[in-house]
Amino acid sequence: MSTPTVSEVLTIPEVIREWRIPRATFYRWRQLGKGPKSYKLPNGEVRIRRTDLDDWLKTLEDFE
Repeated sequence: MSTPTVSEVLTIPEVIREWRIPRATFYRWRQLGKGPKSYKLPNGEVRIRRTDLDDWLKTLEDFE
């Protein structure tokens, strides 16, 4: 029997640092519904699951 894996959860600063994008760009994408799926916690902080970020990036791949 396998143990379920827990997806890594990232903060906005971690995502923008990893992808080297301005904070404003991330928030614009989020506002337009064009960014990765994110979750707002009860304390107002936003988190992004690593799996959601990876899935979103796959949708951006340019297939020729």
